[in-house]
Amino acid sequence: MKVIASQIRKGNILEVEGKLYAVLIAESFHPGKGTPTTQIDMRRLSDGVKISNRYKTTEQVERAFVEDRDFSYLFADGEGFTFMNTENYEQLIVPKDVVGDAAPYLQEGMVVRLSIFEDQAVGIVLPQRMTLEVVDTEPTTKGQTASSSFKPAILSNGVRSMVPPHIGPGTRIVVLTDDGSYVERAKD
Repeated sequence: MKVIASQIRKGNILEVEGKLYAVLIAESFHPGKGTPTTQIDMRRLSDGVKISNRYKTTEQVERAFVEDRDFSYLFADGEGFTFMNTENYEQLIVPKDVVGDAAPYLQEGMVVRLSIFEDQAVGIVLPQRMTLEVVDTEPTTKGQTASSSFKPAILSNGVRSMVPPHIGPGTRIVVLTDDGSYVERAKD
């Protein structure tokens, strides 16, 4: 299916020169003078090689037909990450390189969206936000103002995040799964 380059988003699967690529970053640039362009960083699914292409924003690119389905996360082992189809209860093992940066956020029973191409998972989409507990953080320094500074914290899944000074160990917070950034204190 052909689409214009400016419609490509992170997580899309593209077909370039007969090979499948997962889009990692897609940014459009609109200079004051000249042609608007879209920069697409992608990873080849067959061997993990990363490439970067620049297209005119109106240029056609081939988007591979992938089916997005909901799967429930079960467990991880030496083979990869095992998920269960929520409709027919079939299990699917997803390789570690497909899961990538999403791995620390996976929790047993969590429903994620997997992109399936020819019975193989080629992409994963987590829920946008997650609630996690702060395990460790620095004590607040006297004179720090809440509006201007953040301090490093380690969350219950091992991810490092920057949190406001008033957040201490044991506090549950909401973070974005894209980059682990702090959103708000959890409303339990």
